[in-house]
Amino acid sequence: MSFPKINLKVLEKSHWNSIDRKNAEQVIEFVQLLMNEHNFDEISRQYAGRPYKQHNRNIADGIEGVVKAVGDLVENAPEFSYDVKQIYVDGEHVILHSHATLKAKHRGDDSQGFNIIDTWKIVDGQLVEHWDAVQGISFSMRLYALLSGGKVRNPNGVF
Repeated sequence: MSFPKINLKVLEKSHWNSIDRKNAEQVIEFVQLLMNEHNFDEISRQYAGRPYKQHNRNIADGIEGVVKAVGDLVENAPEFSYDVKQIYVDGEHVILHSHATLKAKHRGDDSQGFNIIDTWKIVDGQLVEHWDAVQGISFSMRLYALLSGGKVRNPNGVF
């Protein structure tokens, strides 16, 4: 299966220092493996046992929670992909603004899929915390978000 590749060189900002670049690279590698390649075994291998606090209320804490959530999504939508449009780095926080789509034919069509802002906190070179804001773009994605957004799986709050 063909999957999109995130091109950090295109997204990189000229004012980043070496730590900013390293933090951005780490998040992009994580997102590429998880959201585009769906390489859940590698994500689990690299991140298992490390603290990972989740602020998306529908996803359990720990890397296992995010692997399960994305794995369940991919089971129903194997062509799911995540196209990073912007990346911002502010110290220990890396923010991605992305367009996620469920079908390959919808990639690049900004009337389909989800508008997503993800933020990760990186401490001592480790992804330790995640927040997101997800907006369904098409009617079907807004409906999907409404129907799937009910169960609270962590106590962390959204902020």
